Amino acid sequence: MSPRSRYTSLVFLILLFVRGTVEARNISPTVHQVTASAQGLSVNGYIVEGRHGLVVVDSALTVSDTKALRARVDALGKPLLAILLTHGHPDHYNGVSGLVKERPSPVPVFATAAVARVIRTDDAAKQRQWQPVFGAEWPSERTFPDHEVRDGQKMTFDGMTFVVHELGPSESHADSYWELLGPERAAFVGDQVLNGSHAYTNDGHTAAWLAHLERLSRELGAVKRIYPGHGPVGDASLFTWEKQYLTAYRTEVEALRAGARQLSEPQKKALIARMKSAYPTLTNDFMIALGADTVATELATAHENPTL
Repeated sequence: MSPRSRYTSLVFLILLFVRGTVEARNISPTVHQVTASAQGLSVNGYIVEGRHGLVVVDSALTVSDTKALRARVDALGKPLLAILLTHGHPDHYNGVSGLVKERPSPVPVFATAAVARVIRTDDAAKQRQWQPVFGAEWPSERTFPDHEVRDGQKMTFDGMTFVVHELGPSESHADSYWELLGPERAAFVGDQVLNGSHAYTNDGHTAAWLAHLERLSRELGAVKRIYPGHGPVGDASLFTWEKQYLTAYRTEVEALRAGARQLSEPQKKALIARMKSAYPTLTNDFMIALGADTVATELATAHENPTL
């Protein structure tokens, strides 16, 4: 082979290498949605699969659903590099222990400081409240975040870059969402959206939640892949749907409370009937009455202190 031919071949190989590297960088990770059973509130855990490793966003509530999520992770045959948590409700963090135990290397668990604080502060009370309901399906061991991240911080695992955005109280006492950067942006928004489910309003921050949904519509309006905490994946129209639901719920509670800070049992039954009539296909009906008194108090407080 002549020197010229060798040079041409070398250039060709370099171009192929560069092209392959660029294409590899432009390949979006695969996101596997793992939806829990109805007993486990149909919560979504997400496995984000890179070329060599995995990142899990949120987990599961029950022992059985955690085992199913773990099985999906293990079946992919790649190391679990990190777990990212969106907020501090048990259906999203209860399964962390089942995912990280018996790994060859420790798996870091990331959350904002506010989310980590809520998990640590409220875990014992959540166990007292819900373990009698779930019995042996409530995990005896729970693992809390061991890496706290600040608003806007970027984390890269196996070439996959996530950035966390702090929201503050809304669906829970501290919420955040994780954005996956790349050619096709995606966002894991936790329970800012419960697609196909009645909303959990018992933490009493529905006004702030509505404001955050407005913010999410602005920040993520162009994002085509919005991964909610419950229900099917969608686009930014999910935020509009959740705003409509919360507005309807608050309107019905306001009409029924008649100036009081709580709803009577007949009023709660009326609330259930009205919300089921307006949203006949939604799951988790028990949530309608669960948050009624909390939202009534929230609305009453807003009337009494309009400047707050």
